[in-house]
Amino acid sequence: VQIVEVEAYAGETDPGSHAFRGPTPRNQIMYGRAGHAYVYFCYGCHWMLNIVAGEEGDPSAVLVRAAMPVTGVESIRQNRPWARYDRDLLSGPGKLAQGLGITGAHNGLDLLDSSSLIRLRPSNQTREILHTTRIGLAKGKGEDIPWRFVDAELSEWASVR
Repeated sequence: VQIVEVEAYAGETDPGSHAFRGPTPRNQIMYGRAGHAYVYFCYGCHWMLNIVAGEEGDPSAVLVRAAMPVTGVESIRQNRPWARYDRDLLSGPGKLAQGLGITGAHNGLDLLDSSSLIRLRPSNQTREILHTTRIGLAKGKGEDIPWRFVDAELSEWASVR
C-alpha cells in the first residue's frame, strides 16, 4: 500500500497523544525506537496503526489514517467485503487496520525490518502534501493543531469526514 494520510502526535506535550499523561502499559511501545508499530483498540471496535516516530524515550507517533492499495487488493477486499469502491477499502484508520488484517498482535512490530510482515519502505518521489487539523479529537485535545497530512495527488484515497 501507499500511505496517503497521517496524523502526528507529539508525545507528552500533546493533549491528543496517548502519552500526554506519561507512560502506561498501553503506550509503552511509544517510548521505544522509531519505526515500530503502536497498535491499539479504539472505541471497542477498531484497531489503529501508529508508527513510533520519536527518539527512544520521546513518545511521538504518527497515526496512519488512510492508504491506497498497490498490490494485494483482492486480500484487502476479502477483509472489507462491504466496501463499495476500492477507494473506500483503506480510507480511515479503522478501515485500514481491518483491510490489512492489523490487530493487537502487531503491536511492537519493527516496521523497518526487511523481514517484517508489515514494513515501511522509503519513497524516492517528491509529493505535494496538504496539511489540515487533526480529526476526531475532543475539544481541548489539540483538535486545532494542523498535524494531519494528506498526499495532494492521492487525496481521493484519504479518509472522508
